[in-house]
Amino acid sequence: MPGMRRREFVTVLGGVAAAWPIAVRAQQRAMPVVGFLSGGPAWDFAYLAAAFRRGLGETGYVEGRNVFIEYRWAEGQYDRLPTLAADLVGRRVDVIAATGGISSVLAAKAATASIPTVFTAGTDPVKFGVVASVNRPGGNITGVVFFNNELGPKRLQVLRELAPNATALAMIVNPKNPNTEFDVQQMQSAARPMGLQILVLNASSERELDAAFARLVEQQADAVIVNADPYFNIRRYQLVALAAQNAVPAIYELREFVVGGGLMSYGTDIAEAYSNAGIYAGRILKGDKPADLPVQQSTKFELVINLKTAKALGLEVPASLLARADEVIE
Repeated sequence: MPGMRRREFVTVLGGVAAAWPIAVRAQQRAMPVVGFLSGGPAWDFAYLAAAFRRGLGETGYVEGRNVFIEYRWAEGQYDRLPTLAADLVGRRVDVIAATGGISSVLAAKAATASIPTVFTAGTDPVKFGVVASVNRPGGNITGVVFFNNELGPKRLQVLRELAPNATALAMIVNPKNPNTEFDVQQMQSAARPMGLQILVLNASSERELDAAFARLVEQQADAVIVNADPYFNIRRYQLVALAAQNAVPAIYELREFVVGGGLMSYGTDIAEAYSNAGIYAGRILKGDKPADLPVQQSTKFELVINLKTAKALGLEVPASLLARADEVIE
């Protein structure tokens, strides 16, 4: 090598190689950083993270090109969220996206009062003190709410329409979700005028879900409502299988349950909410303040019915219900 001995060249090359990680980190730090906090797992919520990135893209931000995203997944273990949120704050991210349930939002709110935060939530954020109001959030937090928890009474109504002779219904809830007590009270209030009894079954693990179905069969529940909860979304294949094994009609919050063989779902398009949250995150990176961005409310609701599952359960779906369905799987 003219003008340079081999040992000198190796020394220089080694120095450059050692500097590469530092250069990469410096480049990432030069870009804005979004902290993506989720109560769910990466493998199951990947399509929602992709929807969030699509929203960011609409504002001109593309991951790896001009924005960096730090992902933190609680994998259904909500007690991990405060530590994960604190980690993002410690890394001084520019925006936090608090997703995958109200527990994630509350963890982000407790972790910082200064870093702008955009949430997705299935319940009223005012009720939990996340924002002052939907029109004027105030503080450092705004986001998108899709009210899947508040749709519990509607699911009860739809399930009763399909099974009009049902008198005892089971409701499976996650006791670790801060919204559970409200959801149960709301469901019981809706069931009372119908003359229905609600058997509340707690479950926050695979074993407890098995036990919950064993108990609802023992108590001769005519049907089951699976409450809106990110953890249940993770366990949807187990829930659908248990409902089929025990021949119990069930209704869920997301169409993914029905695509996987569940009977019915009624809820909102969560991917759309994540996309809108991505747009808000991009706007904040461009200089908008969360306090000036009103909380968005999803207005697209969808009823999905699986006719094959209904037939297997010996149920005849009323024509009126089929006419209202947004999607029928045969």
